[in-house]
Amino acid sequence: MDSLFAPSSIAVIGASSVPDKIGNTILTNIISAGYKGRIYAVNPRGGNICGIDAFKNISEMGRSVDLAIIAIPRDAVVESFRELLETGVKSVIVITAGFKEVDQDGWLLEVELARLAESNGVNLLGPNCLGLINSASGVNASFATGNPLPGSTAFFSQSGALCVAVLDWAIGVGLGFSKFISLGNKAVLDEASMLEYLGNDPDTKVILGYVENVEDGRNFMKQAARVSMKKPVIMMKAGTTAAGARAASSHTGAIAGSDQACDAAFKQSGVIRVERLDELFNLAKAFSLQELPLGPNLGIVTNAGGPGILAADACGESGMRMPTFSPSTIGDLQRMLPGYASVYNPVDLLGDADADSYGRAVRIVGHDPVVNSMLIIIAPSSRLDLKGVAQAVVSAVAEVKKPVFCCLMGRKDSEEAREIFASAGVPVYDFPKQAVRAMDSMHRYAVWKGRPPRTYRTPQYDMDGAREVIDAALRSGRSDLVEFQVRDIVTAYGLPTPESDLARSGDEAVKIAEQLGFPVVLKIASPDISHKSDVDGVRVGLNTAAEVKAAFWEITAQTQRLRPDAYIAGCLVQQMASPGSREVVIGFRRDDQFGPLLMFGLGGVYVEILKDISFRLAPLSVEEAGDMVREIRSYMLLKGVKGGEPVDLEAITDVLIRMSCLADDFPEIYEAEFNPVLVSSDEALVADARLTVVELPESIRGAGPGTEDELE
Repeated sequence: MDSLFAPSSIAVIGASSVPDKIGNTILTNIISAGYKGRIYAVNPRGGNICGIDAFKNISEMGRSVDLAIIAIPRDAVVESFRELLETGVKSVIVITAGFKEVDQDGWLLEVELARLAESNGVNLLGPNCLGLINSASGVNASFATGNPLPGSTAFFSQSGALCVAVLDWAIGVGLGFSKFISLGNKAVLDEASMLEYLGNDPDTKVILGYVENVEDGRNFMKQAARVSMKKPVIMMKAGTTAAGARAASSHTGAIAGSDQACDAAFKQSGVIRVERLDELFNLAKAFSLQELPLGPNLGIVTNAGGPGILAADACGESGMRMPTFSPSTIGDLQRMLPGYASVYNPVDLLGDADADSYGRAVRIVGHDPVVNSMLIIIAPSSRLDLKGVAQAVVSAVAEVKKPVFCCLMGRKDSEEAREIFASAGVPVYDFPKQAVRAMDSMHRYAVWKGRPPRTYRTPQYDMDGAREVIDAALRSGRSDLVEFQVRDIVTAYGLPTPESDLARSGDEAVKIAEQLGFPVVLKIASPDISHKSDVDGVRVGLNTAAEVKAAFWEITAQTQRLRPDAYIAGCLVQQMASPGSREVVIGFRRDDQFGPLLMFGLGGVYVEILKDISFRLAPLSVEEAGDMVREIRSYMLLKGVKGGEPVDLEAITDVLIRMSCLADDFPEIYEAEFNPVLVSSDEALVADARLTVVELPESIRGAGPGTEDELE
């Protein structure tokens, strides 16, 4: 992609001599950025534009260029693109708008552009984009206003308007960029393309992104996982609701939306997600200026108690810790500070602190082996020499050799101090919480990078047996499969279930119950009823033949009255679970962008009302399955509290992994749910299950989209 980011020649198709026209702004930006390569201009009128003799058409140009920038009316774009292909162009940026974002005609034109680019091996950025900037090569191939300062941070965005705002803001605060890219409609080049390129870019230390949708979620995760191991990827995702999604027939379907899928994708591939733009650039400042901390222990030095408490509160809300200093550190602080100062963490130098006391305190705390990183809080006062404090802190920081962050509260008269910190590579924040959040993100990222490789396990199961059930359902035109129809799939995937059998009469129910042994459960069996609770179709704790027979007739009669349209196959007679078993819910729903999204939570009120749920995308590693179980707030109820017996956590992770395999093996399954899974101290039984299947093209059927190799 060097022809896109560092071209040896650039042609502007639609160059204009009229100021404020896009074709004029692009050409002006290329020249003003100090571009050293050859520049060509194409305009039907010819003439001299910005000191360059313009060609009247592309064929008259008569030569190949590395990069062509198209800024002409929409309906002429495809033909110009074809002409550029004949010259051997390598990369094209289509600035022009009015494609798939406008109407069907625009959509068809964009499809043709993408086809031409891909079949000819041409990089296509856009259409409907701002262009790109490469500060390292002096390339400003955009119609943005102004050139950003050079830096080590790359930024790409799907929104051109956001690019303009961010660029203007960055110039105002002095934030520099290595690369600045507007993706536009992403006809060919998308987020995954940028991650792949920027991951190998020596000029880029930190990658920032703003996305609204991800076209190919699997490829995005593959690239993000690889790049995140080399450099931090920080992204903001907009459009987080699942508006317009089809109605769901399970708890999983109702709860799992596009935002949960995106969040899981970021988490599993090491992408740091932020909710606001200010967080995006707060983290960029931290990662670009400081090395990763070796641990979560934070030492704080301040001259005001209030901000120190705010920093301590922020630590309590994050993964950062405020350790107790070593005795020698405390002794050194006591000798240098007045007796009424706080020598513990946070160190309060008090309001009469000066530059010397700041420098000495930073050295003492920074050299304590228990401290992994430092936060220096400076609250301005009438007697405090901010410039002198900044110089003293910077001098001390050079000796500490640990990540150091500064919180300089107040803007008045602080610019000189901020410049001193910036020159020394010390990130400065306005408030303690901003700094602590940035430090916490760096620590979490360091932990993620240092984790051992993921372990993927493929259990033994009968895929052909499950295929027969799904094919039979699709042939019959059924989409929702309920418990007695799904049992063969559950057992084919090696999942333990309570012993059960289908009874078509009260006498048959009694016979099955006697064979299983009392107590038993009776459940309505109807392919037309997904939720048995809708018809009060479950009876538990049946201890005698009379109770079983009465329950059978009561359930079937009530169901017939409430749902006269439903076919009733009978009742499922099922063995009761062990006393003290806990109910959990395990399911998945297929996300359009990222594939199967698995969910886990405790049953009942925990999943329905409290939404105490964890999510991950398939394929699921052993470690990720364990993380799903430990991540829910009610995890301690499974682990055992107040004398309660712990459940078999490994059995739960095994069900999760087998569910993940089922989701990957059968793209025909749109959503599935095991609810409840009854977990005891020695097993996890799938007591109820349902699936929703959809017909797929023959080319897709049976070829599960996900493998662990994609995420390694």
